[in-house]
Amino acid sequence: MRGLDPADVDYTPPLIECMAFLFRLHGKPVSTRFLIAGLPMSDGPVQPSACIRAARTAGMASSVVYRPTLDRISSLTLPCILLLRQEKACVLLGLNGDKAEVLFPETGMEPRTVPVDELTKEYTGYAMFARLEGKLDRRASEIKLLKAKRWFWDTLLHFLPIYKHVLFASVVVNLLTIVSPLFFMNVYDRVVPNSATETLWVLAIGIGIAYVFDFLLRNLRSYFVDVAGRNADIVLASRLMNQLMTLRLDAKPDSTGSLANNLREFESLREFFGSTTLLALVDLPFLVLFVLIVCFIGGPIGVVPMLAVPIVVGIGMLLQLPFQRVAEAGFKEGMQKNALLVEIINGLETVKSSLAEGRMQHAWEKVVGMSASSNAHSKGLANISVTMSILFTQLVSVTVIIWGVYRISDGLLTMGGLIACNMLASRAMAPLSQVAAMLARLQQSRMALKSLDMLMNLPTERPEDRPYVDFGPLEHSMVFESVSFAYPGSERLALENVNTTIRPGERVGIIGRMGSGKSTLGRLAIGLYQPRDGAVRFGGVDIRQMDMADLRSRVGYLAQDNYLFYGSVRDNIAIGVPNADDRMILRAATIAGVVDFVRGHPAGFGMPVGERGMALSGGQRQAVALARSLLHDPDVLILDEPSSNMDNSSEMALKRRLAEILDKKTLILVTHRVSMLDLVDRLIVLDHGRVVADGPKQAVLAALRGDQVRAAGPARFSGAPAPAPRPPQQG
Repeated sequence: MRGLDPADVDYTPPLIECMAFLFRLHGKPVSTRFLIAGLPMSDGPVQPSACIRAARTAGMASSVVYRPTLDRISSLTLPCILLLRQEKACVLLGLNGDKAEVLFPETGMEPRTVPVDELTKEYTGYAMFARLEGKLDRRASEIKLLKAKRWFWDTLLHFLPIYKHVLFASVVVNLLTIVSPLFFMNVYDRVVPNSATETLWVLAIGIGIAYVFDFLLRNLRSYFVDVAGRNADIVLASRLMNQLMTLRLDAKPDSTGSLANNLREFESLREFFGSTTLLALVDLPFLVLFVLIVCFIGGPIGVVPMLAVPIVVGIGMLLQLPFQRVAEAGFKEGMQKNALLVEIINGLETVKSSLAEGRMQHAWEKVVGMSASSNAHSKGLANISVTMSILFTQLVSVTVIIWGVYRISDGLLTMGGLIACNMLASRAMAPLSQVAAMLARLQQSRMALKSLDMLMNLPTERPEDRPYVDFGPLEHSMVFESVSFAYPGSERLALENVNTTIRPGERVGIIGRMGSGKSTLGRLAIGLYQPRDGAVRFGGVDIRQMDMADLRSRVGYLAQDNYLFYGSVRDNIAIGVPNADDRMILRAATIAGVVDFVRGHPAGFGMPVGERGMALSGGQRQAVALARSLLHDPDVLILDEPSSNMDNSSEMALKRRLAEILDKKTLILVTHRVSMLDLVDRLIVLDHGRVVADGPKQAVLAALRGDQVRAAGPARFSGAPAPAPRPPQQG
């Protein structure tokens, strides 16, 4: 294994390789990186459930089915994936008597014929079947009957079978509620006047049995609601995070705090659709049943709850208009408060060193005061709605008793009937207080759903209607063809009509003054942003045709801002490759210089980095980020200021180690340090987003020293690739 590069070793899980080949057999080739991207990867093996999720994302419906023996698998369902022992897998192409034609990831997916008996020994009894999902092309109409938030409602509808059990339990529970009034009515009207103790015990046993069933059904109902809610919560939260992770950076909201606040509003949305709300809605239709029984027992007394119900509901609906205004204002103020809080926490060191505590304190107290005022107004409206329903419930009870007394005096109602009417009327009014509380939270939940829906509708790097192709091996060249780009919200072009070609194996340095567009060129090269005009090509392919995970797996990119996540040094180096082995990590860490400082720490590679890597120095953070970009030995390296935080000796050691691995690799080096230019053979000079010089390093440096570079157009030097034709400049 000595001298073996990570690029020569395939670390792809066997199950993912089998799924990728299954796509190819169905006529829709996708790369393994496409399937892996976005999966909840861990240090362990890929689970079949994760593979099913990856296949669904790529447009294939799949499921795991139990087939204890291979002869139980129909030839009409082939090809399929067989799950083997020790977390392995293979693709079954066909069965012919005692022979099976299979494809193993370990042998390069070449068809092999193996005895069925030997395959059965490795077979676990589970197979994965898949089929491509039908999809209309763009000629189909975009007309929709319902403009609904499908990502949300479809998830809730998916768990509808569980809610059927809830509905059945609610029907029985509400029917059992009638037992108590009937019990008291019979006791007061028949048992007490006649001293019928035997009848009393029969009634007591009956209502005892009813109470036991009521207890069991209420607990089962709550359990099913919690199960459905928990599963829906997980699915919805996963969809939101997946949307956030694939969000295009040019569509990302300006404020990180505001974005985090929108995601946090999912909690209020989940509470609204929780068990209390759902059970209140399920119980609401039985209000009519209780009122009808009151009418049956007490005659015209049933009019009392009949009139009270629409009044309470009407008051709740009238309060929705002020609720809507307050909820909107409170939501915006909450966003601003959270945005300011995140900004202060991230910049706390700057706040202290700049003596800006007073200004930030004033801004915080101002926005907190506005938010507190809106919250108080909202709670006041909610309190009015709830107390109004309680008031009418009490008035209904008193009115029923007063009217019942007069009817008893007239001989039209019994004592037991009055007690039953009062109990049923109170039971009919009970859901209204829950509905009033629900209406109080309705507008807040609507705002939360609306904000989350805005996030779900933002453009992503992986649109559902865009087909991606597995391009296989590509030459590691980069071409910028008439590229112009401006950052979101900026009127100034960061790059303007950039034309340059970087051939495979070429080592190119990009230099220029601050703000000339050097880092922007690197961001466009790995698809973090899309050019406004022109195209960026990798290996001759427009990168917009490639899945971004596929592109970024071929390129090692070191950003100018070195961001580390909370955890250890090892965790941060292998953050994109959880199943990376120690040799990969040690190789990348040695080249980047991480080994130089972790060897002196007691925890070694388990050394904690702190949040944003603040437990490390700037140079150490840079080394860890560089090791991350070198981990899987990419063919193209884009390094943006790789030594800006390093001392001279560390920089010299880094240059020496990088020079040893750059053979046949394409290097794009963005730097301000002249000493780092020893690694490159060609220089591109940018100024105000334009290429003003491009050629061999020595010729460009000589021209710069002689002030021969003019802003009117790029200077060309012998040996530099010819640019695309450039339109004449105005003026």
